[in-house]
Amino acid sequence: MAFLSDTLSRVKPSPTIAVSNLAAELKAQGKDVIGLGAGEPDFDTPDHIKAAGIAAIEAGKTKYTAVDGIPELKQAICAKFKRDNGLDYAPDQVSVGTGGKQILYNALMATLNPGEEVVIPAPYWVSYPDMVLLAGGTPVPVEATLENSFKLTPDQLEAAITPKTKWFIFNSPSNPTGAGYSRAELKGLTDVLMRHPHVWVMTDDMYEHLAYDDFEFCTPAQVEPGLYERTLTCNGVSKAYAMTGWRIGYAAGPKELIGAMRKIQSQSTSNPCSISQWAAVEALNGSHDFIAANNATFKRRRDLVVSMLSQIAGVTCPTPEGAFYVYPSIAGLIGKTSPGGVKIDDDETFAKALLEEKGVAVVFGAAFGLSPCFRVSYATSDEALKEACTRIQDFCAALT
Repeated sequence: MAFLSDTLSRVKPSPTIAVSNLAAELKAQGKDVIGLGAGEPDFDTPDHIKAAGIAAIEAGKTKYTAVDGIPELKQAICAKFKRDNGLDYAPDQVSVGTGGKQILYNALMATLNPGEEVVIPAPYWVSYPDMVLLAGGTPVPVEATLENSFKLTPDQLEAAITPKTKWFIFNSPSNPTGAGYSRAELKGLTDVLMRHPHVWVMTDDMYEHLAYDDFEFCTPAQVEPGLYERTLTCNGVSKAYAMTGWRIGYAAGPKELIGAMRKIQSQSTSNPCSISQWAAVEALNGSHDFIAANNATFKRRRDLVVSMLSQIAGVTCPTPEGAFYVYPSIAGLIGKTSPGGVKIDDDETFAKALLEEKGVAVVFGAAFGLSPCFRVSYATSDEALKEACTRIQDFCAALT
């Protein structure tokens, strides 16, 4: 019999992590590479949050905690949901995990049976479909095209729902596109979901506070209270608080679901890092003044990247509402050949040739379920972004 599980053959490694690792390897070899693949703020964790982690260490708060979060963090999460989203949750409706990814994975593992479907708007975060597959379910991607600003329409959602649909995964602002749904756009989707009471909603709000211009964030259970009892509202401290390495994600939802997620976590990782939990308490309860300053930097970088990429013939680069990504289409470049002799058959060959010939690492669109596009993370310095976009301009201009 085979040594490895059949389940493993259903999934693939994370393409975004693979791109970041490849860029790091090439840099280590002395090559001039600019990495635009990582979905990670380049800002340091704010000092008051770091100080809370240090204080936790000095106070000896280094032991096991409750499986899915200390009471102080659960209280802070409840206060955050009330303050920011107008949602009322009790501590026993909250789960804290080792990053947002574990929260989503726990929920899918706790609920999916073979043959049950999960509707996922594409482009999607690369891990959604693979987590569904690992949990034994069937991902159902639905393409949200450039023409619709990478947003799913109510008619598309209606058409994708079947009697087998268990979950609808919703992410706004989006990774990889940065697209954010307005309240009216989200209401159109929640109206559809209200007509299908067997469908649960998993909302990934990780980029909630990374919003620009006049975009106002909202989340499904906030827009449609009728969905409250079948919504898992997920979030974390990684992006807005520049705490990616601290690994704290959280969610709130019905007690039965939270209890099932706790059971999964009790037999996998048990509690998240105790020190990180205390830092997260400070992140949620403490000063948020730094967010506006960080967002001003992100907005400047967004505008720089959109401006430079929009100057390229054959490339269409919409302006996103949030997160720190742009998702340009290269439809006008397909079929051309690079100076290095590579025919651009799709976005994967484009990304590989760009890395090999110009030293710029981006993630190809097929990894996110919608081609021909590529994702740029602008969570890096202005200087690096200018140089990277100049190289992309030069690469595209030299295509024949």
